[in-house]
Amino acid sequence: MGAILQDFGEHWMVYLSIPLVAALIGYVTKILAIKMMFYPVDFRGKKPFLGWQGIVPKHAAKMAGIACDTLTEQLLSPQEVVERLDPERIVAEVEKPLRHAIEEIVEEVGSTYQPGVWEAMPKIVRRAMIQRVQNDAPRMLAEIMDEIKSDVDNVFDLKSMVVTALVRDKELLNRIFLEAGGKEFQFIRRSGAVFGFVIGLVQMSAWVLFKAPILMPLFGLFTGWFTDWLALKMIFRPQQPTTYFGLFEWQGLFLKRRKEVSEAYGELIAREIITPRNVIEEVMRGPLSDKVLALVTRKVDEELSRRTSIAKPLVVFAVGGRRYQDLKGRIAEMVMSRLPETMSYVEDYAADAMDIRNTLVGKMQELEADEFEELLRPAFREEEWMLIATGALLGFAIGEVQVLALEFLTG
Repeated sequence: MGAILQDFGEHWMVYLSIPLVAALIGYVTKILAIKMMFYPVDFRGKKPFLGWQGIVPKHAAKMAGIACDTLTEQLLSPQEVVERLDPERIVAEVEKPLRHAIEEIVEEVGSTYQPGVWEAMPKIVRRAMIQRVQNDAPRMLAEIMDEIKSDVDNVFDLKSMVVTALVRDKELLNRIFLEAGGKEFQFIRRSGAVFGFVIGLVQMSAWVLFKAPILMPLFGLFTGWFTDWLALKMIFRPQQPTTYFGLFEWQGLFLKRRKEVSEAYGELIAREIITPRNVIEEVMRGPLSDKVLALVTRKVDEELSRRTSIAKPLVVFAVGGRRYQDLKGRIAEMVMSRLPETMSYVEDYAADAMDIRNTLVGKMQELEADEFEELLRPAFREEEWMLIATGALLGFAIGEVQVLALEFLTG
């Protein structure tokens, strides 16, 4: 024992560096693990094995699907997105750009399908015809909006919109996890240093007592593995506040921050994903837009029939049956192509009316612990073993370097 104390007295500064290096191992391995989860966004290296892509962007479709399942199944439905929109208010908001769009459509249709007749008409007659259509357009738009609202699931795929946005923009997918779990990732980094230091004290004692070279890399491996594993556990477990050893209380950090996380998540989704612009684009140009086109075509046919009334057979005869069908389809296509731009004037009203942020925040507060956990857990679950293994291997390598340094410094 005397020899051990004498040795420690002579090299105490070197030995005290052991827990400091262990703390560094814990901290560095956590930084590396977090970076590997999200970056690089695109694969770097030589495929298929020599390189790396962040786990979240690598599995973007799956990650987006999981995140979207919680969003669309527990938090928000397509009906909730559009049910607060008032068709009459929308019509009032877009009246001016709508009238301008209608004028362009009527001019194009007239000059395309009856160019000679249209050009020969006195300007005052053409203007009167345009005004009649303009006056009817608000009612027609309101009817289209009412039908969309009454059968929203048939024309609006909320999940497709969200998944497409996240897969297309992997940086945005990363931000969902990073902003929702910002403090959790900070905790992981700091806990790595704290846990590493504590383990390093044991590591120092073992080296002083036994001076077995294999101890350092083994302790480094254990530090890298255990601190990764423990930090992840402490983020999500226990789900309810629990007292340990009668001394301190702990609840999974992510669940404890439910209110703060809910606000950050709701703000991001409302600002970046479920926006009025994106909803309009999805309805007008998404995978179900053919249903909307069919609806618009039917409304155009009804409007033409109402306008021509008993003279409809004469109109069909004048332009030809096939061209009449083309006419209806062309009008519908022009309406569809101009509606997104026209509807952009309603974005401010729609954002206030839909109130996506507050709706999400309120719903998230009501989630069960398991459901709430799924907002962040997928980012860790996919290939989690690889992150822990990387931390362990890095710790082992640093331990080997420690052995060389200790043997050199202590003679």
